[in-house]
Amino acid sequence: MKTSIKIMSIFGKLLFEYECEENSIKKTVEQAVKEKADLSFADLRSADLSFANLRYADLSFANLRYANLRYANLRYANLRSADLSSANLRYANLRSADLSSANLRSANLRSADLSSANLRYANLRSADLSSANLRSANLRSADLSSANLRYANLRSADLSSANLRSADLSFAKNKEIAFLPMFCKWSVSIIGDKIKIGCKEITIENWDLFFESSEEFDTKRNTEEFKQIQAMYLAYKAYLTHLTS
Repeated sequence: MKTSIKIMSIFGKLLFEYECEENSIKKTVEQAVKEKADLSFADLRSADLSFANLRYADLSFANLRYANLRYANLRYANLRSADLSSANLRYANLRSADLSSANLRSANLRSADLSSANLRYANLRSADLSSANLRSANLRSADLSSANLRYANLRSADLSSANLRSADLSFAKNKEIAFLPMFCKWSVSIIGDKIKIGCKEITIENWDLFFESSEEFDTKRNTEEFKQIQAMYLAYKAYLTHLTS
């Protein structure tokens, strides 16, 4: 039996309609892409698009929240400012896709191919990027706080100015040739003659005493996280000392 499925915009406007035997939202979206339909602002929340061929699709500003895009081909797709929060993009091909300013909060991007993708200003907070390929990806100014980057390939990835607070980069590959900002699990700032790390605001003298001691606050000593916190402190200490010398 032939059925007709409509793709509506988030504003209620009809963007595309397709009728065929045993139709599905996946078939309809694939046909829309094949006909080069403009799917910007499309309302595709919770849509099952697993294994769909969406290469070169224009899904900018689309609502794809909770969508199933597992194994989908989104190579060269325009997903600029799209809402992909909590979407399943596991094993998806996002190579050279435009995801700038996209909302990928809590998205599952495990083992996804994001090589050469544009993720500048993207919200990847709490996203699962474990084992993802981020080779040569643009992640400048992206929010990766609390993201899982374990075993991710960071070769030549640009993470300058990215927010990596509480991100897990353990076992990430090629970190030594990625463009990484200084970061640790806590925010660090200068307040007068004091340095604030997380919620602790004390003088350089007292911070030095702390780091020379065996005292612990919330982070265990002899861990990667503690080394990052100490490195950030030393950088801010050098900055403040230079300014006040």
